[in-house]
This record gives sequence, structure tokens and C-alpha cells, in this order.
Amino acid sequence: MSAAGIETHVCQTSGCTEEAKLQCPTCIKLGIDGSFFCSQTCFKSSWEVHKLLHKKTRSSDSSSTQYNPWPYYMFTGSLRPYLKSAKREVPRTIGRPDYADDPNGFPHSEQKLRGSTSIKCLSDEEIEGMRVACKLAREVLDEGVKVSGVGVTTDEIDRVIHEAAIDRECYPSPLNYHGFPKSCCTSINEVICHGIPDMRPLQNGDICNIDVTVYHRDFHGDLNETLFIGEVNKTAKTLVKTTWECLQKAIEIVEPGVKYRDIGAVIQKHAHSHGFSVVRSYCGHGIHQLFHTAPSVPHYAKNKAVGVMKPGHTFTIEPMISEGTWKDEQWPDDWTAVTADGKLSAQFEETLLVTDIGVEVLTRRREKNGQPYFMD
Repeated sequence: MSAAGIETHVCQTSGCTEEAKLQCPTCIKLGIDGSFFCSQTCFKSSWEVHKLLHKKTRSSDSSSTQYNPWPYYMFTGSLRPYLKSAKREVPRTIGRPDYADDPNGFPHSEQKLRGSTSIKCLSDEEIEGMRVACKLAREVLDEGVKVSGVGVTTDEIDRVIHEAAIDRECYPSPLNYHGFPKSCCTSINEVICHGIPDMRPLQNGDICNIDVTVYHRDFHGDLNETLFIGEVNKTAKTLVKTTWECLQKAIEIVEPGVKYRDIGAVIQKHAHSHGFSVVRSYCGHGIHQLFHTAPSVPHYAKNKAVGVMKPGHTFTIEPMISEGTWKDEQWPDDWTAVTADGKLSAQFEETLLVTDIGVEVLTRRREKNGQPYFMD
């Protein structure tokens, strides 16, 4: 956008940064956005590469999601974005965090503590508030799991989770957080985290992570699980099982006096023993009245996390374990994190309380002795 408020474009020719006003006429017919060039000379010099975009668009199956908001983005794997439904509303009678009504979803209370490594020890009353929020978060996730399966869209899962949260007088914490458009995250196959629910039906052989956080009477509860959709292959099964085990082994060391940086070594050792890698760009976090706060909890070894566990600390451990490289990329939606090589990634998360003698898993599944759904 220019200073005068007129939309401007940069030439699509590789290496050219000139302002572009000429649009490819074929792209206009095909409904392809962003095909601008500064001159006929640049257009002709780019033709051999540019015409491939026309071929790709024409050959797309019109019955599938021909929708592609980023025609120049090179996807790392086979997953593609689908159309999304409108933002869901939360009744005004339900308490909400400060970012819920901010035009940009800015969490003002979190930003006041940005950069601080001070970890809050919760009072008995605050701990009880966390227990309730986490119990409700587990119930909401359970409702989402019930409807998951082959042919079900992640948008439908989001609808069920949204309504389950409201039924329990909870605000779905992801909704409008830094502008996130949905009430939960659904991360499929090569998506590491922060996948946005859309109209894509889940397919036989997918793995799908559902990440739920709810805000209830001033406290957030946060958890996620990775599910098998239909019949999945052996690699997917091993990856998901190993990721669950990484979380369990990390939880086992939680007690007063343990350094937060020690968690990563436990997770990495187990992941590497099965030939998998640990994502480094995202980590666990403190949580209570704030959605994300100190401490940071990296999942890889030799990290520099600050802090020692004390009774009253509440935080998440949420390892993201990948089949191939640990490196990630982000889709142009500024949310969806995917593996750089397009291979599978899985995740599990619980919210934990450090007690005087060890740990309490606040979001633990109450059925089947706490086992994950993929073991059902």
C-alpha cells in the first residue's frame, strides 16, 4: 500500500524489485492473484516459469480444493489449506481474557510481563481455580475427540469444541489470541502446531492433533492429543507412541528443585533413540491467569531455560516430535507451522502443577487410567 493509500505491487520477475502495474491477462481469467510485472520485458523473460502456474491451475481437480490463497508458496508436504468458516461468537455473559475484544487480539496483561523470568507460585485458591479450568479443558477436548474421524472436517471439530466450551461457561482461549481465527488448533500430518481448522475432511491414514485451551473464571487450562484417523501406517503409529512416551518421561522428573532446562534432555534422549527429532521453535510455557508466561520449557537438550521448579508452579510440557528434520517453516497464514521436509510431526500436551512431593497432571484424562486416545 502506498502512502496515498493506493495498492501497489512488486514485479514478480526474480531479482526485480520495481513497482509493478501490469497484470498477466491469463491470470486474471483464471482468478490467480498477485501476477504483476513492471514491464513487457520482465513479463516475457519470466514466461517460461510463469506459464507453469497457468498449467497447474487448469489441471487442478475442480471438485477438490482448488482454493489456494498463496499460488507462489512452495508447500513442504501434501497438505493444502481449505476454505474456512466465519469466526464464531462467544456470548457476552461468559468471562473473557483481555485480548478477546482487542481488534488485534493483543494480550495486554501478558505483555506487561514480557521478558520476565519470574515464575508465579499460586495460592491454594488459585490452584483450585486451575484445577477447575483444566478439568473443563479436558472435557472440551474429549467432546472434540468424539466427533473426529474419516470424512469429518476440522471446522466441524472446531464447532463442537467451541460449543462445548460455551456450554461449560468457558471462553475458548485461542479465539482471537494475537488474531487467531478459531477456537482450537487442528494440526494434521506435517503440521507441527497451530493448524487452523477448515473445510478439509479428515482422510484415512491422517494423524491429527487437537489442541484445546479454555478460560474459566480467570484461569486457563491447556492440553492436546494426537489422534489416529482410520488406519495409519507403521511410521505414524511409532511416531505418535514415541511422542506420548516423551511427554510421560518428562512428567516423571517434575518435582520441587528440578531445573526446567532438564526436561529437554529427557525428551530428546527418548525421541532420538527411536530415530526421531525434536522441534526447537516452540516450547512449553507457564500458564494460570495468563495464557503464556514464564517459565519457558524447551523440549530439546542443552537449552538455556531459566528457573527451578517450586510448589505452586503451573506450566505445560508439550513436545513436538518429527519423523524427519526438526526444522520448521510457516505457511503464509502466519500460524500453521509445518516440517521443513514435509514429513510427519506429532504432539501431546498436559498442564502440570508442581506439588510439595512431586507433580499433579491437571489435564489428565480421567478414563482408562489416563491413557491417550490412540491406545483405545
